[in-house]
Amino acid sequence: MDLGLTDRTYIVTGATRGLGFATARALTADGANVVISGRTEEAAAEAAATLGERALGVGADNAAPDAAARLIAAARERFGRFDGVLISVGGPPPGSAADNTDDQWQAAFESVFLGAVRLARTAAAELTEGGVIGFVLSGSVYEPIGGLTISNGLRPGLAGFAKSLSNELGPRGIRVVGVMPGRIATDRMTQLDALSGDPEASRARNSAAIPLGRYGAPEEFGRTAAFLLSPAASYVTGVMVPVDGGARHGF
Repeated sequence: MDLGLTDRTYIVTGATRGLGFATARALTADGANVVISGRTEEAAAEAAATLGERALGVGADNAAPDAAARLIAAARERFGRFDGVLISVGGPPPGSAADNTDDQWQAAFESVFLGAVRLARTAAAELTEGGVIGFVLSGSVYEPIGGLTISNGLRPGLAGFAKSLSNELGPRGIRVVGVMPGRIATDRMTQLDALSGDPEASRARNSAAIPLGRYGAPEEFGRTAAFLLSPAASYVTGVMVPVDGGARHGF
C-alpha cells in the first residue's frame, strides 16, 4: 500500500528514542523526511544519523516557547517543506495525588500540556491543506492508570484540545489526530514496571490483562502513527486511536 509519504516532511518531537523514534523510522522507511527533536543537539543528531539522509536532528525542549518556530524553520531550510507534526514528549513522573509535588505538576504542565499546545498552535498557522497534527497521548485519556496521577490529569485535557483543534482546522483541510499507546516495550515502560519491585512479575501480570497477551513493540506503534500522519488517512481526523493490544475496556 502506498501511503503517499514520499518526500513529505514531518516534525517528530521527543524522537531520540522510544515511540517518537519508532515513528520517525517508519516515516523515513516509507520515503518521508523527518526533523526529530531531543533535549540536546547531540542526542538529536545521533538519533537522526541512524535514520540516514532523510532525517535531521535538532535540539529543542517542547517547553521552550520558541521550539515550534525553530523546528518548522529547520524543516523548511533542510527539506523545503512542512507537512505535519507528531507531538511526543516523555511521560510525566509517576506518583499518587498525595505524593506528586507542585513542582512536578508545573514542570509536567509546561512540557506535556502547554508545550504541546504551543507546538500545535504554531504548526496550525504554518500548515496548508493536507497538513496534519498528531499527538502522542495515553490510554489515560479514557481510563485512569494507577500510579500515574499527573498523566491522568493532563492527557484527557490535551485530548480535548486536540478535538477542538480538529473542528477548527477541518475547514482548512488540516487533520488532527491522537494516538494512544498502551503498554509498549519502551524504556518508560521498563521504568514503570520496576516501580513494583518485581519487574518480571509486573510485566507478566500486565500482559495477562491485555487481550493480545503481550506488550507492544515500538515499531508497531510507529507504523500506526505513520499511517495516521500519511495522506492514506486523509479522511481521519478528530479521533483518538488506541494502540494497546485491546487493553482498553471500552469500544
